[in-house]
Amino acid sequence: MVLTQLTPFEEAIVARSDERPDLSLVVPTFNERANIPELFARIKKSVEVSFEFIVVDDNSPDGTAKVAETLNFEYGNVKVCRRPNKLGLSSAVLCGFRNASGNVFAVIDADMQHPPEILPIMYHEISSGCDLVVASRYVDGGGIENWKVSRKVYSLGATKLAHILLPSSRKVRDVMSGCFMVKRDALESVHLNPIGFKILLEILSKCKFNRVKEVPYTFTNRLNGKSNLTGKEARDFCVHLYRLFSYDLTKKNRRG
Repeated sequence: MVLTQLTPFEEAIVARSDERPDLSLVVPTFNERANIPELFARIKKSVEVSFEFIVVDDNSPDGTAKVAETLNFEYGNVKVCRRPNKLGLSSAVLCGFRNASGNVFAVIDADMQHPPEILPIMYHEISSGCDLVVASRYVDGGGIENWKVSRKVYSLGATKLAHILLPSSRKVRDVMSGCFMVKRDALESVHLNPIGFKILLEILSKCKFNRVKEVPYTFTNRLNGKSNLTGKEARDFCVHLYRLFSYDLTKKNRRG
């Protein structure tokens, strides 16, 4: 995966990245200035392997990208990918993957709703032979704090619909999770073209995995700022689900 359309700042980061890190952490952001420093500090404290911190920012008006750049000047392992406008979470994750140097990729939200302390547990499972590890709210030990009933109904309904339409998604109970870790070679030679904000569904549908595991976590309220979930994201999810369903039917017809 090759860096493309580099800014001079990104070129400077690449020039200083002499060693391949064990782990590439992709963090999509939009107006997360207040959260990025604490997220990085908690990751640095809990993750014991070498890592790079890749912030993919969709032109946040609050200056999120500049805060991330400041972290790189101090620590040297932060990459900042600036995008011209709000292009969507899934495409931001793919941008991070293309700019990643490690052999293991992880995706985590900037708002601490996914506790960074779960990352070492996930990496241990990858090191033990798993190809994909998903942080899950729906396995024993996982849960959700302070959600409105309407949001719970939406999440569980979307999960159930995905399980019905996409057999490949049934190996994971929390297909709507936005926090997961995957081996780089599991993604290579696979064309990923997701829309909306649930890239894990695309990965489950199109990639082949020998071992998949879920590890429990409790989804909490965001630390600062407000949610970026809108009606458009919900519509995009439905379109994405239909596209993946059609993709599965095409694969079955070809095999038949």
